[in-house]
Amino acid sequence: MNALVIRRLTKEYVPGKPVLRGIDIAFGDAGVNAVIGPSGTGKSTLLRCINRLVDPTFGEIVFDRVDLARLAGGELRRARRHIGMVFQEYNLVERLTVMENLLCGRLGYVGAWNAWRRKFPQSDIRRAFQLLDVVGLAGFAQRRADALSGGQRQRVGIARAVMQEPKLLLADEPTSSLDPKTSVEIMELLAEVARSRNIPVLVNMHDVGLAARFADRIVGMSEGRVVFDGAAADLSDAMLKQIYGGEDWLQ
Repeated sequence: MNALVIRRLTKEYVPGKPVLRGIDIAFGDAGVNAVIGPSGTGKSTLLRCINRLVDPTFGEIVFDRVDLARLAGGELRRARRHIGMVFQEYNLVERLTVMENLLCGRLGYVGAWNAWRRKFPQSDIRRAFQLLDVVGLAGFAQRRADALSGGQRQRVGIARAVMQEPKLLLADEPTSSLDPKTSVEIMELLAEVARSRNIPVLVNMHDVGLAARFADRIVGMSEGRVVFDGAAADLSDAMLKQIYGGEDWLQ
């Protein structure tokens, strides 16, 4: 059974100039799926259409048996509760503590009044402390987000997304601002989320080697289309040339 089914997905920021060109793809119930391709080919737009940060121009995005492309208002907010998002630039509230940032992942589940007062159930607070331990930040609960390193901020971002109890996790270039060692650690965390929660994780990334190391499935995009969909072992140099163009970068 597929958790996410995309049909004929098209996005035009400028009329007549599509960034996504009729994407047809489905993602199963679990595993790490890496989306690779050159800059400007639509990888980020694909993820942002899925969670409706960007409105698609045409097509269907069926998640949890509902077409997200047709939702608005309260229905869309309720659907988004179950889609976690990890951002390239972390997207934390810098002046808030690590614990407060984690609890932002529960905003879709508490009433507006309690959210404004930052009143959360004790069960949410206990779970947040547990997740801090899982992501290697035990003892950081009261540290302000702007006092953290890039890798620590991304760990907070992952923990915040997991606080949503997602059925799907999206990660938009989560390692692009990080050093190689920290990048591996972040991908290990995302892979652990996929395994432990048995959910699909979609990761948009530029590092082909990192994608091949951690992804159960690789989707290659070029000029707004899917040109490769398979295992890392099947990603040949010829296919990489088709995805990225040219040959010099392979040397």
